Amino acid sequence: MSDTATIATKQNPLQYITDQLNELREKGVAPKLRVLEGEQRPVCIFDGREVINLASNNYLGLTTHKALRKAALDAVKRYGVGAGAVRTIAGTMKLHMALEEQIAAFKKVEACVVFQSGFTANAGTVSAVLGKDDLIVSDELNHASIIDGARLSKATIKVFKHKDVQDCERILQENANFPGKKLIITDGVFSMDGDIAPLPQLCDLAEKYNCIMMVDDAHASGVLGRGGRGTVDHHQCHGRVHIQVGTLSKAIGAMGGYVCGSRDLIDFLYLRARPFLFSTSHPPATAAACQAAFALLDSPDGEKLVKKLWANTKFFKRELKKRGFQFKASETPIIPIHVGEAAKAFEFSKNLFEAGVFAPAVGYPIVAEGKARLRAIVTATHKREQLLRAADILAEVAKPLGIVAS
Repeated sequence: MSDTATIATKQNPLQYITDQLNELREKGVAPKLRVLEGEQRPVCIFDGREVINLASNNYLGLTTHKALRKAALDAVKRYGVGAGAVRTIAGTMKLHMALEEQIAAFKKVEACVVFQSGFTANAGTVSAVLGKDDLIVSDELNHASIIDGARLSKATIKVFKHKDVQDCERILQENANFPGKKLIITDGVFSMDGDIAPLPQLCDLAEKYNCIMMVDDAHASGVLGRGGRGTVDHHQCHGRVHIQVGTLSKAIGAMGGYVCGSRDLIDFLYLRARPFLFSTSHPPATAAACQAAFALLDSPDGEKLVKKLWANTKFFKRELKKRGFQFKASETPIIPIHVGEAAKAFEFSKNLFEAGVFAPAVGYPIVAEGKARLRAIVTATHKREQLLRAADILAEVAKPLGIVAS
């Protein structure tokens, strides 16, 4: 038998992946990626179909804003398309340092470090500041990047019930004599339900039990607080949160993540945060676009955009409630429409898309089994007639599936 024939008869060691994939497809929970043609806008073309876009994290419409476009183009002309190295070797440009100083001033903290993504900002920070002898007390619905960072740290992990301050204190009381460092960590805005963390009460616990307090403000950056400064500003907890994480990929309109805190914290992360140490720095265009975004947020025009986002959010929620939808937990532009069964949620999303609305289904492992949903997100750039049309289509498609009453 030839070598080729011998290889052909051998079992494929990755066959189990094909089997699992086929199983997911049979269950109707393996949707294909939607492909955007053109710009990320309130109405755009995905897979050749024009749809009202309720799927984007582009809260303020900054992905296409003229100020960000100009800043990015000017940076390319002046500095080229890439930084050429990791930050700790030859990849730290004046643009990067200026952006970090700008974010720190915006967030009212001593210093800031920019990471390549919000995910690496969380995972890299938690795993850098804590180790195997330490304790992490984490909300049960925290983002996957927090969970992964906690696992990488090898610290002891204790999970408290969602937004349950009493349960968090129970854990802290039970571990009052824990010998290592202790960290309380929470999302500022929870990405699947759109609710806001009880930050003042968690800060109280952090101070009472001598814990580090850390907040992931990915979905609060550009959304909550004055000019979009986040949950710390929203709750007036300045000076009480030791580590603030944010994203540059959602309301800021570009790409990346950042960590804010004391000067010593940031200098330490420069030396010990593995994603920062081992990833090439942001291209000049991205850094410059982010600078333009923060300058805009720190201006009257930025404040107007945030106000428009909230006006659209209130309007759309009111219209959905008129049509029988319920979303009690949501306090932000994130609007979950709970379905339960994953296959049904994906069918709902598919039917909506065919009717002219893009609102993606979310199932396991992003949310727990049996808690599948659609997640709709409102932006400042949606027009009222678009939101009204989307509400009508949502109701029309939901009724035959029994998601709202006929």
